[in-house]
Amino acid sequence: MGRGRAKAKQTKVARDLKYRTHETDFGALAQELHGTSGASTQNESSGEDDRDGWSDYSDPQRD
Repeated sequence: MGRGRAKAKQTKVARDLKYRTHETDFGALAQELHGTSGASTQNESSGEDDRDGWSDYSDPQRD
């Protein structure tokens, strides 16, 4: 019990996404997917290693 409100909201959001007419900016999508934005060049030039923030928690036996 108690899932009715959450399910109703999910249904509303799904219906909105399905039937809403919106313009898709395919140029911006392509730039985001290919990483040609200015933010990606800043990250590459930082000089830090490629490890992510969670790599310190990985199992040392697996490396």
